[in-house]
Amino acid sequence: MAVRRRDTRQRSAVTAALGASAEFVSAQELHARLRQGGDPVGLATVYRTVQQLVEDGEVDVLRTGEGEAVYRRCRSGHHHHHLVCRSCRRTVEIDSVAVERWAHRIAEENGFADIDHVVELSGTCAECAAAGRRVVSS
Repeated sequence: MAVRRRDTRQRSAVTAALGASAEFVSAQELHARLRQGGDPVGLATVYRTVQQLVEDGEVDVLRTGEGEAVYRRCRSGHHHHHLVCRSCRRTVEIDSVAVERWAHRIAEENGFADIDHVVELSGTCAECAAAGRRVVSS
């Protein structure tokens, strides 16, 4: 059963800021945007709120190549995966029946139930590839 969380001013501000951004943003970037917009939401509150939104399935979270968590409002209301450009961070939500079947088969073969999984694919989008933009791994 989903937890019904109180809709506070801070939660509304964080949710609105995430909804206004098409790309994934870090908690620090989100905090800076809120502060620039005149909203005095604390950084700890931003971290706590985005984590709750992730738990509630309202926000997607990815890890950058450096291991930093970045967040974005879910565009679809169901389980999905992401294809992310390493250069410009453009993200495409993808559904994959094959991935779902594979995950369930592997779990079943190993005696697991009630599994959860995250699949993130990264590469260079066509626009960045055509422009010669690449990100070098650190």
